[in-house]
Amino acid sequence: MGTLSSCSFSLNPGNGFNLKGRYQNNSVNCFLCGDILSKRQRLIAKGNFGRLKYVIRSCYNSNGNDDNGGNGEKENKDSTNLATIKSAEEKSDDSSENSPASTSSRPPTVSSLGSAYSNFQVDSFKLMELLGPEKVDTADVKVIKEKLFGYSTFWVTREEPFGDLGEGILFIGNIRGKREDVFAKLQSQLAEVMGDKYNLFMVEEPNSEGDDPRGGPRVSFGLLRREVSDPEQTTLWQYVIALLLFLLTIGSSVELGIASQINRLPPEVVKYFTDPNAVEPPDMQTLYPFVDSALPLAYGVLGVQIFHEVGHLLAAFPRKVKLSIPYFIPNITLGSFGAITQFKSILPNRNAKVDISLAGPFAGAALSFSMFSVGLLLSSNPDVAADFVQVPSTLFQGSLFLGLISRAILGHTAMHAANVSIHPLVIAGWCGLTSSAFNMLPVGCLDGGRAVQGAFGKNALVASGLATYALLGLGVLGGPLSLPWGLYVLICQRTPEKPCLNDVTEAGTWRKAALTVAIVLVVLILLPVWDELAEELGIGLVTSF
Repeated sequence: MGTLSSCSFSLNPGNGFNLKGRYQNNSVNCFLCGDILSKRQRLIAKGNFGRLKYVIRSCYNSNGNDDNGGNGEKENKDSTNLATIKSAEEKSDDSSENSPASTSSRPPTVSSLGSAYSNFQVDSFKLMELLGPEKVDTADVKVIKEKLFGYSTFWVTREEPFGDLGEGILFIGNIRGKREDVFAKLQSQLAEVMGDKYNLFMVEEPNSEGDDPRGGPRVSFGLLRREVSDPEQTTLWQYVIALLLFLLTIGSSVELGIASQINRLPPEVVKYFTDPNAVEPPDMQTLYPFVDSALPLAYGVLGVQIFHEVGHLLAAFPRKVKLSIPYFIPNITLGSFGAITQFKSILPNRNAKVDISLAGPFAGAALSFSMFSVGLLLSSNPDVAADFVQVPSTLFQGSLFLGLISRAILGHTAMHAANVSIHPLVIAGWCGLTSSAFNMLPVGCLDGGRAVQGAFGKNALVASGLATYALLGLGVLGGPLSLPWGLYVLICQRTPEKPCLNDVTEAGTWRKAALTVAIVLVVLILLPVWDELAEELGIGLVTSF
């Protein structure tokens, strides 16, 4: 890695020298390789820093190496340029020491500008090397090519930058066997040769002209330093933030339990929470008697979220995948929006990504549906009527799937009253299923987005993500919660998950089928029922259209 030792860009501001204008001059060439600098300017404008670093590295290599022969003339020319620049700088220094400071407005000569700009260019490149991530050692690349790749594994034809900033090496060529077997062999040999210094990725070859003759896409192998590619570990401040969010989630769950008893609350409390013009808060001591009766619902909501995270852990443990501490997201409508859980190690393959991603929502949905079903059955039992809470019948129009199940168990008469008496488990199960469905939406880094990326690839995730954003923006999914959930995804969960070590081998057919069924159920749970259809299906009391 280069180090920034000095910066020799020292022009008098009084001369009116415009660096931007000079940089845009297409006639300026790199004094190392002679290439036109406007090409690099276009790479910077496009944000293609990986290619830019590759060009810079090639610039230095072409100046310092003589492996291919025929470069003597160019090296002599570069040496002459360097000598000329150095001589000009020495003369300039002597002149500045022997003569007083001048305030002449005469612009600097072209040679002095070129020298200063060239020095500024070199120091800027060194600064980029210093601040950028640790790159793969050139000597290690040579050893890896000799020890790992060959006729029996993978025949390398060329190399390209790999990684977000081009800090790695992508080996492109032809695979000589079954890709899974070759990848396992290469990983084993890499560990023997380099230990745990690098991570090897098997990815689809970028811009390939066709599929592999053996079937499937053409593959390439990317090499990154382990400290660059491995996720960062959880810090102390992140643990503190996670704890604070969990405490807030407990509060929002208790608040949901209190709000479910709205028909029992004092009028001044109900007015404060329902009337937007209410300014003065009521005496909070009047809420204390309702806290005990709110706890069962709060326990149910928190239990679903904890069960969700336990599902992730149980699926990740046998695959030796580390997970971060969950960051619970409080919400006063559902109790919690779920939790943000990050991968703290690189996933081995796409099957693991699908399994770990689906395990959490499936576990939470299983517990939620059990509570929802048991709550509906208890709602028809008069022996436990003392525990019932009354909710508006229009609440069941918030979900087509859950509304139909409620209609089938509670009956037409109960669903067509203004208020419906239900057990608190119904509310806990409803909120848990809705939260699980939101997290299963195929977008970004949500559980559903990770599963779609693992099962169908990144292109499928992009397409499903655009469709999900459109449906949330139009309010088609989630009803009144569509906007806050969409904003939450855009702010916290919009970035897709990083690739696996083996990011080529597709997930199994059963996993794809299970994911497809799950997404269909997600849509049915989050799809609200409009008045005409609700009247037709007998869901809720519809007074007008």
